[in-house]
Amino acid sequence: MGNMDGKAVEELSATEIHQWYKKYMTECPSGQLTQHEFKQFFGLKNLSPASSKYIEQMFDTFDFNQDGYMDFMEYVAALSLVLKGKVEQKLRWYFKLYDVDGNGCIDRGELLNIIKAIRAINRCNDEMTAEEFTNMVFDKIDINGDGELSLEEFMDGVQKDEMLLDILTRSLDLKHIILMIQNDGKRLDEIQSAPSDDQSEGS
Repeated sequence: MGNMDGKAVEELSATEIHQWYKKYMTECPSGQLTQHEFKQFFGLKNLSPASSKYIEQMFDTFDFNQDGYMDFMEYVAALSLVLKGKVEQKLRWYFKLYDVDGNGCIDRGELLNIIKAIRAINRCNDEMTAEEFTNMVFDKIDINGDGELSLEEFMDGVQKDEMLLDILTRSLDLKHIILMIQNDGKRLDEIQSAPSDDQSEGS
């Protein structure tokens, strides 16, 4: 793993790391999470081809040494990035996630497909369609108008536009999936509708 990921791991407490280690080893006794197990681990079933492709792309970005497995340190680094990563760290990861063919640039098709897949997984109903969002991103930050976003264009453009940064961050917010893991596979809406301990005691 690179230094960025090491710094991210350091921000997790010993208690958090112990909690995630227990969950990881329960779900993956071998200590090496495969792509198929990764989908099962996050409770992602019956995905469309586009959504499945997105999850596979996400797995690849977290498989830092590209050996086809996610070991515990890679897993913790991924969680730490999602939960506590700095804006620049997250943006670099977002770019890598969007750049499906790995050519160092994001084109409209890549961005559109990922946004559609993310929305399907998150079950979100945004006012702006995926196509409108994609067009807005390129209109705002594709400086040279070549229909592709370089890492520099992406990083500079998003960080200078608070609205775009906010929308992008929310669209890629994976905390609901992490919360789902912590609650034995229940979806976020089920967790939120369940009575709290305080409510149970008061009834």
